[in-house]
Amino acid sequence: MDITTCAFMGLGLIGGSIAKAIKKAKPNIRIKAFDINSQTLLLAKEEGIIDEDYPLLKPDFFQCNILFLCAPVSRNDENLKQIKEFLQKDCILTDVGSVKSTIHETILEEGLEHCFIGGHPMAGSEKTGYEHSNPLLLENAYYILTPTKRISQERLDSYRELVASFGAIPLILDYKEHDYITAAVSHLPHIIASSLVNLVKDSDTETGLMKLIAAGGFKDITRIASSSPVMWQQICLTNTENIKLLLDDYIDSLNHIRNMLDTLPAAASKDSIYSLFDTAKNYRDSFPDASSGPIKKVYDIHLEVPDEAGSIARTSVILAKHHISIKNIGIMHNREFLEGVLRIEFYDEAAQQSAIKLLQEKDYKIYTAR
Repeated sequence: MDITTCAFMGLGLIGGSIAKAIKKAKPNIRIKAFDINSQTLLLAKEEGIIDEDYPLLKPDFFQCNILFLCAPVSRNDENLKQIKEFLQKDCILTDVGSVKSTIHETILEEGLEHCFIGGHPMAGSEKTGYEHSNPLLLENAYYILTPTKRISQERLDSYRELVASFGAIPLILDYKEHDYITAAVSHLPHIIASSLVNLVKDSDTETGLMKLIAAGGFKDITRIASSSPVMWQQICLTNTENIKLLLDDYIDSLNHIRNMLDTLPAAASKDSIYSLFDTAKNYRDSFPDASSGPIKKVYDIHLEVPDEAGSIARTSVILAKHHISIKNIGIMHNREFLEGVLRIEFYDEAAQQSAIKLLQEKDYKIYTAR
């Protein structure tokens, strides 16, 4: 199946990033977009990302090979009922939502199983809107496809090839399996991170000492709490049962840890607490070092330098002479672990690795985080 035209209903962060990625990988594909924000359409047209803009839906908008539903999840049911009669016979219908069960159920009710392939790019940002979209957002990120049982192999292959063409990694899952997995590795962690941030906020001193001294560890495990509240509200509303199931399991595990602490200093409890951290460390260290998810991987290093005038300048000059670009740099006046006081952030992994090699040759002591 040849893909010559893609249409987008909604051109926000994810829709815009997919459109940009397609235009970059396959510039001959024609892209149409409908969005209620006229400024978004104007910007996308000026940037050469979309070829046709639609402030209002018209029948000719649906003349396409793939139609991406990129509006908020809560709008998809309503949109499907409105567009059903306009869909072309050979069109692939897809979405980009983080929860798949609700839309698959609606697809079944509307008799659209023959053309629907659910889609979920496992990438994003704490920022929203087309102005923050980026084709590189999807690069090396898993792009989960949840085809219906009635979709043809030809359509599935065409969509999978398109996803792979712009650098994402297509992965086919059953939609129910998808929702359980993402509840465990994405949805529950966001709830935990937000809950932990609020716990510290409510427990902080009047002078904000907890906020002041919150260092690397706390910031790392709560970074995802900076994501869009609207998006995560919608996810909780649509993947409720899976989240509740896993949340119950997590609460049980916390109670188990609480019981271990209650029985200290018994030898068995000491061993159990060691096993808690050892098992977690070994499993965490086995994770692939991929850049995906709502908050992109940070490529940074910490290094030992004296906290004095000229330290930053000397180090940055070394990197600049070797054409290594720095995204961010600064002295850290508090340390949570045995890490250097100078933190340098890079734009990509290649720059990070080049900097590590170069600075080690200059006898700098380097620390990196997994």
